[in-house]
Amino acid sequence: MVLLLTLYATQYSGNTMLGFVGSAYRQGYQFLVAVTFMMSIIGFYLIYAPRLHRLAHRRGYVTVGDYFQDRFQSVPLTLLATLLGIVALGNYILTNLKALGLLAETVTGIAGSYAPGVIILAFVMLAYELLGGLRSVAWTDVLQGVLLLFGVLTIFIVTQVSFGGLTGAAESIRETRPELLQVPTAGEKVKWLSTILLVGVGISMYPHAIQRIYAAKSALTLRRTLQFMVFMPLFTTFLMIILGIMGVSQFPELASGGKSQSDEVTLRWLAVIVEQVPAMRWIIVVCISAILAATMSTVDSSLLAIASLLAKDVYPKFAPQLSQRKLNVLGKLTSLGVMAVAVALAIWLKDSKSIWALIKLKLELLCQVAPALLIGIHWKRLQAGPVFAGMITGTVLAVVLRGSAHPFFVAVPPGICGLAANLVIAITGSLMARKS
Repeated sequence: MVLLLTLYATQYSGNTMLGFVGSAYRQGYQFLVAVTFMMSIIGFYLIYAPRLHRLAHRRGYVTVGDYFQDRFQSVPLTLLATLLGIVALGNYILTNLKALGLLAETVTGIAGSYAPGVIILAFVMLAYELLGGLRSVAWTDVLQGVLLLFGVLTIFIVTQVSFGGLTGAAESIRETRPELLQVPTAGEKVKWLSTILLVGVGISMYPHAIQRIYAAKSALTLRRTLQFMVFMPLFTTFLMIILGIMGVSQFPELASGGKSQSDEVTLRWLAVIVEQVPAMRWIIVVCISAILAATMSTVDSSLLAIASLLAKDVYPKFAPQLSQRKLNVLGKLTSLGVMAVAVALAIWLKDSKSIWALIKLKLELLCQVAPALLIGIHWKRLQAGPVFAGMITGTVLAVVLRGSAHPFFVAVPPGICGLAANLVIAITGSLMARKS
C-alpha cells in the first residue's frame, strides 16, 4: 500500500489537477489521450522494472546512475544520463511551483500573491525534504496520495451533481466551440499516438520513480503495485479531463486569455461551487489540500532524487576523496540551489508558458535515456559508445527542432524524432561493433 501510494502521489501532481484540466479545456475530447498515455506508462515500467528490481537488490543500486555505471562502465554516459535526469526533475519542480503560484493567487484573491505563494510553499517543502530521506518522503506521500484521490473524486462528483454533468456541457460546446467536437484529422491522430509514446516512455524514465522500483520490498510487491497503477488514470486523469471539458461551457472567457490562464479552470470551478452552493464550502479545503498534497509529494521526491543523483553519480567522479556523508550534504545543498532557480523561473514564466508545454519539454529530454534502460537491461550486446552517441544525438535533435513550425514536428514531437535517431545509432552501432 505504501509503494502504491508513493508511486501514485509522485506520478500525479499539481500538473494533473491544473495543467491537465487546462489542456482539456483547450483541446476538448481529444485530450482524452491523457488517460491512454498515463496507462501506457505502466506498460513501459513492466518492460524493465521487474528485472531492474532484481538487479538493484543484488548489486546495491541507489540511483539510476548506479545502473548505468554498472551496466556500461562508462563515466561520460553515466554523467550524461544523470544530467538529463536532473534537468528533467528541475523542470518538473518548475511546473509544480507554477501550479502552487496559481493556487495561492486564486485562493487568497490578492493580486500579486503568486510570487509570495511560490516562495513560502517552496520553503515548506525544502524543510521536510532536507530533514528526511526516501522513507520519510514515502510516508508523507501516503497521506498526500489519499488526499489527492479524495479531492479529485469530491470535486468531480459535486460538479456532476450541481452543474448538469457532461451532457449539458456538450450541448453548450456544440454552440460555442464546435471545433472541439470535430473528428480528428490524420495529422491529429498521428499527434495523438506520438503523445502516447512520448509520455509513456518519458515518465517511465523518471529518476525518482526508478528509486521507488529499487525500494520495493519484493518483486511480487512491485508487480501487484503496478497492476493497481494501471487503473489509477480512470480515477484521476479521466475525471480531471471531464472537469476541463465542462469548463468550456462554464468559463468561455478563458479561451481568449491564453494558455496560462486556461490552467486556472480547476480553481475557477472551486470558486463557482462556493458561490452557487454555499453548503459545499468545505470542498474548498478538501480540494486545495489535494492540490497542495499532489504538488508537494512530487516536488519533495524530485528534490530528493536530485540530491542523491549528485551525491552518488556526479560529485564522486570529481571529488573521490570526499566521504559519503560530505557528498550527501553537498547534494542536499545543491538541491537548494536547484529549488532557488526553479522558484525564480516559476515567477518569471508565470504568464509565458502553459504547464503542459513545460511538461512536454521535460519528457522529450527524458526519452533519450530510454534505449539504454529499456534495451540495455535485456540485450547484452548494447554497448556504451553507440548508446552515448545516440543519447547525444537525440538530445540535440530534441532541443534544436523544438522551435520548428513545420507541420511534421507539430504532429510528431521533436523528442520522438530524437528518440528514433537515438535508437538507430545505439542499435546499429552496437551490431557493427565488435562484441566485448
